[in-house]
Amino acid sequence: MQAITDTINNINLGEPVAFQGLTLFPVFGGNRPEPGYETLDVALEQEHARVVEVSDEGEVPALLFDNFGKQRVLLVDGDELVGAKQNRIINLTILVAAHSKIDIPVSCVEAGRWSYRSREFKSGKRSMYARARASKTAHVSACMASSGKRRSDQSAVWDDIEGMASALNVRSATRSMLDIYDDYEEDLEAYQSAFKARDEQVGAVFAVDGKVQGLELFDSSTTFAHYLERLVSSYALGSLRNEATHDAVPPASVEGFIEGLKRAKTRQFEALGEGEDVRLSGDALAGGALVAEGRVVHLAAFNLDDTGSVVRRHPSHWFGGRVE
Repeated sequence: MQAITDTINNINLGEPVAFQGLTLFPVFGGNRPEPGYETLDVALEQEHARVVEVSDEGEVPALLFDNFGKQRVLLVDGDELVGAKQNRIINLTILVAAHSKIDIPVSCVEAGRWSYRSREFKSGKRSMYARARASKTAHVSACMASSGKRRSDQSAVWDDIEGMASALNVRSATRSMLDIYDDYEEDLEAYQSAFKARDEQVGAVFAVDGKVQGLELFDSSTTFAHYLERLVSSYALGSLRNEATHDAVPPASVEGFIEGLKRAKTRQFEALGEGEDVRLSGDALAGGALVAEGRVVHLAAFNLDDTGSVVRRHPSHWFGGRVE
């Protein structure tokens, strides 16, 4: 897709910053300081929107988002929603029009609870950690190709959380991702303090222990700055799990990852909200983007080889044998 190609061709990388095994390469290019939407956190805190179960009984893979505000609201892939019958994360990025309701596709990140703690969800102000998002991204792409639905492999999501909890020696009564973050709150705050958004920065390439893990890119420096802390935490868990070696990141590996994005196959789908969903696949690469009004609002791409993802199928399998 041309918007993806143009965006990737026009990004510039800044000097990397490293802290305890996590390295961040700032990304610049195409900044729109005033994005023209509210983030999910702001919309919920200002009571411009609400998120609830789709019914009293609830459905694990879906929630109802009601935007009764005057602005569009951006829901970002991996964002955690806390409360109601169980905590969930959003399966892909969605731009919801003002004064509209939409069912949003989600995955459960709290396998041991199915009972109300609240009627409405709050923002967890966390993102699903990167290695699990990588696997989820590939599974959602495969599901979209085969059925048009935006569902993850829920069992794989639970397995990923169990694996991270076990590796970090975290016990959770409800098998919740939230408890992993809570147990390592002080460590993650140290990582957050080490990385600050720069002027005009719209994204970052993240590497753990010298290996590129993924790219996070927004259309606005304002949005990226809002999300930076939770993104840092989501990649930092990989360093904590691996007992970071603090290896340097070879510049060629970052360049190679960007080149891989340029060569990635894409497939377009009409978005649930505004714009188009674009799924990306390549050699050990999975990604997704939301394109609206000719701009890439958000793009996330992951190196499957270095995230520990269980999904390593050829791109033609993800896209049902058809790529564009």
